[in-house]
Amino acid sequence: MKSTQAWGWLAAGVLALGLNGFYQDGGAAWAHRVVDEAVARMVDRSGAVLAFATGRVDQFAEKANIVAAQNETASCRFASAMARFQTKVARTQGGMAQFEAISARQEAALAQLEANRARIEVQVARVRIAPVAFHMAPTPVVACPRVRVNVPRVNVPMVRVPRVKIPAPVVHVETLGSEPI
Repeated sequence: MKSTQAWGWLAAGVLALGLNGFYQDGGAAWAHRVVDEAVARMVDRSGAVLAFATGRVDQFAEKANIVAAQNETASCRFASAMARFQTKVARTQGGMAQFEAISARQEAALAQLEANRARIEVQVARVRIAPVAFHMAPTPVVACPRVRVNVPRVNVPMVRVPRVKIPAPVVHVETLGSEPI
C-alpha cells in the first residue's frame, strides 16, 4: 500500500518537473494566448458596464456603440476592417484619456507643491530679525612675567655593548632508510 502510494507521488513529481521544464522553455505559449484572449474579452464586455456604474455617460455611449458595431455581422470585408479600425481607434483614445488623467493629477500635485513653496516664502519674508547691540566690556591687560628655563646639555659617551653568544643545540634525527624525509 505504502509502496504504491510512494510510486504514485514519485510519478506525480516527475510529471510536474517535466511540465515545469516544458513551461520554462516556452512550450506553453498557447496557454498564455488563451488566457490573454479570455481576459481581453472580459475587459471589452465589462467596459460599458464599468463606465455606466461610474457615471461616465459619454464613455458608456462610446462603449455601447463599439459593442453594437462588433455584434453586427458585416456583409463585406471593408465593413469588418473598418469596424476593427474603429475599435482600435477607440481603444487608443481610451488609453490617451487615461494618460491625460494621470498627467492632470501630476500637474495638480505640482501646482500644490508650488503653492506650498510660495506660502513658505511669504512666511520667511515676514520674519524680521531685530538688530542686536552687543556690549563690549573692556578686557584688562595682564602682564605675564617671563620665566627662563635652563636645560643642561648632557653628553653621553658611546659605550660598546658586549655581544652575547648563545650556542644552538644540535639535533640528531635517525631515519629508517635511505629515502628522503
